Amino acid sequence: MGRKKLEIKRIENKSSRQVTFSKRRNGLIEKARQLSVLCDASIGLLVVSASDKLYSFSSGDKLDRILDRYGQKHADEFKALDLQSKALTYGSHHELLELVESKLVESNVDVSVDSLVELEDHLGTALSVTRARKAELMLKLVESLKEKEKLLKEENQVLASQMGKKNIAGAEADNMEMSPGQVSDINHPVTLPLLN
Repeated sequence: MGRKKLEIKRIENKSSRQVTFSKRRNGLIEKARQLSVLCDASIGLLVVSASDKLYSFSSGDKLDRILDRYGQKHADEFKALDLQSKALTYGSHHELLELVESKLVESNVDVSVDSLVELEDHLGTALSVTRARKAELMLKLVESLKEKEKLLKEENQVLASQMGKKNIAGAEADNMEMSPGQVSDINHPVTLPLLN
């Protein structure tokens, strides 16, 4: 008797959900350990249960070292997240630019170093958020173009395959044609003379 395929959705029964969590968590940790051994990779795994219990696994380096390495490699992403959170507090790009413009208009009346520093911060944030958004849009465009390229390559392969099949079928049809003087056994029945 084989296993039935489990539909991936939330398990409603709490005890069944806990049993499944425990088994799958242990399986996940075992797979991480195997990957570490087979590929000589440093692996860090964090699992937080629904009851806020934290489970961790690390191989090779300690978990804090792995997390530090991750933080160093993805520092730019963290900066972008920080900029996005700042953007949420400030509002849209348009609102940021209006804020900077209003500060410029106000500063013509009374210019202080503090107001200029604040203005510089607002302008720097607006510029950073705009650049981050531009980079995000460019990455999306590149991804969509790669997807189009993939689809066109697949379509090209299908068309090339169809052309190849048509060429083979045409060649076979040419070989099957007979010259006008030939007689075919298939179309003409054989008659034998009767003997008395």
